[in-house]
Amino acid sequence: METKYIFVTGGVVSSLGKGIISSSLACLLKARGYRVTIQKFDPYINIDPGTLNPYEHGECYVTVDGHEADLDLGHYERFTNIRTTRANNVTTGRIYQSVIDKERRGDYLGKTVQIIPHITDEIKRNVMALGKTGDFDFVITEIGGVVGDIESLPFLEAVRQLRWELEDDCVCVHLTYVPYIHAAKELKTKPTQHSVKQLQQLGIQPDVLVLRTEHDIPAAMRKKIAQFCNVSPDAVVQSQDAPSIYKVPVLMHEQHLDEIVLRKAGITPQGEPDMGPWHDFLTRMDEAREVITIGLVGKYVELQDAYKSIDESLFQAATYNGRKVEIRYIHSEKVNPDNVDSLLSDLDGVIIAPGFGQRGIEGKFVALEWCRTHDVPTFGICLGMQCMVIEFARNVLGLKEANSTEMDPHTPDNVIDLMEEQKSIHNMGGTMRLGAYECRLKPGSRVAAAYGKPEVMERHRHRFEFNNDYRARFEQAGMQCVGENPATHLVEVVEIPGLRWFIGTQYHPEYSSTVLAPSPLFLDFMKSAIEYKESKKHTNI
Repeated sequence: METKYIFVTGGVVSSLGKGIISSSLACLLKARGYRVTIQKFDPYINIDPGTLNPYEHGECYVTVDGHEADLDLGHYERFTNIRTTRANNVTTGRIYQSVIDKERRGDYLGKTVQIIPHITDEIKRNVMALGKTGDFDFVITEIGGVVGDIESLPFLEAVRQLRWELEDDCVCVHLTYVPYIHAAKELKTKPTQHSVKQLQQLGIQPDVLVLRTEHDIPAAMRKKIAQFCNVSPDAVVQSQDAPSIYKVPVLMHEQHLDEIVLRKAGITPQGEPDMGPWHDFLTRMDEAREVITIGLVGKYVELQDAYKSIDESLFQAATYNGRKVEIRYIHSEKVNPDNVDSLLSDLDGVIIAPGFGQRGIEGKFVALEWCRTHDVPTFGICLGMQCMVIEFARNVLGLKEANSTEMDPHTPDNVIDLMEEQKSIHNMGGTMRLGAYECRLKPGSRVAAAYGKPEVMERHRHRFEFNNDYRARFEQAGMQCVGENPATHLVEVVEIPGLRWFIGTQYHPEYSSTVLAPSPLFLDFMKSAIEYKESKKHTNI
């Protein structure tokens, strides 16, 4: 069949959950046997979110091919098990950069370069590129921002043009908000009407309306919205707040969203989506009773989305281990020797979070020393792994001034140092060691047992590395280097076998954890946390 294109836009307010709706629709279509991919268009001028502060944009997600991407791509992968790439996330900055590069090469033959047609043509080229590979039946494109934002106008104009060019192979889904006014005890449809009117003024008539709401929207009200918005009544569905994002695909199927979209695309729905494994996960989630408490020590813990992939990986691992997880966020700047015991003593496991820079680093060292000496299951990720190495060097090897040259360029013991290929790089964006690399695991190690295989591919985002000049000293003292890149011998994993679970990874295993294929390392970490909690119960008897 010809590739079908689905555009998802949003109105009224941001953060309505376009990414979750897009991911849920993709999940349902994939469960029906269709080949699906999703892409996100972000209307900011940054080339990618790699140089954005987490306070600005939340987590920066990394694809297998080394692209720094919007965190919605994490949702896409978690919901679909599809590996995304650079082609799945495009910003205004990349669009303009591509057009300007073409202009400089003379590709436009001296013509005046304008928003229309040159910018919009470049946007359309990026939309169509995925479909032209022949690998997908559906390409779902989420347009970031809100209808009415000046930044989104070129993307919406491109959608308008594609609406006509693609004819029956194009479906427009508009997500909007129906607020509940508590004082009046009424749901209000006017914001949705205005949002759709704005979209229509741009030349786009939505085929499907998804109404985000905190309360059930009566059928009569949905019919009223359909009438005012020129949408067929059976194509107005509601997305009521759910206790978990992972219930949204099931709720959307109950609202017949997948069937509606298929019909709008000229396809007669056949049978039901095969959601068996997804339902199994939800059953495990609903039946879990006992709580495992994991501390996450980092410097962005006050931000909801700063560690999104870690949060979801912990949730998935707990669910598959028959537990609920409570994540206790601990600001690393506030950890010191006087309060560390009170902050960490009742935890079942600890994550030392990734990040960059000096701020909050000493608190991570304090937390790590406490976890190591109290034999608490501890997982260090990227900078967290590097902090494990530095803390061990200081407090076990006796190298009191040991550090990373990121934090102290003049440290006498640079146990973490800038990678050789990074030393001549001055630009910040897109220049780190990024994407999936091979890691060979040491036979008999805890990490090899967790994965159940000798080699893995995991994703990276870093500039600094373990200094191999110190490797022998670490291993003699009890910290083993149990994972390395076979081509460069870069140390990827360290662990202390003498402890119940004390592992650090230079890579980010959270990026590859999905609902139907959870990270083996997170599963094993959670298993160890459960065992530790059980051992504390017996100790207290």
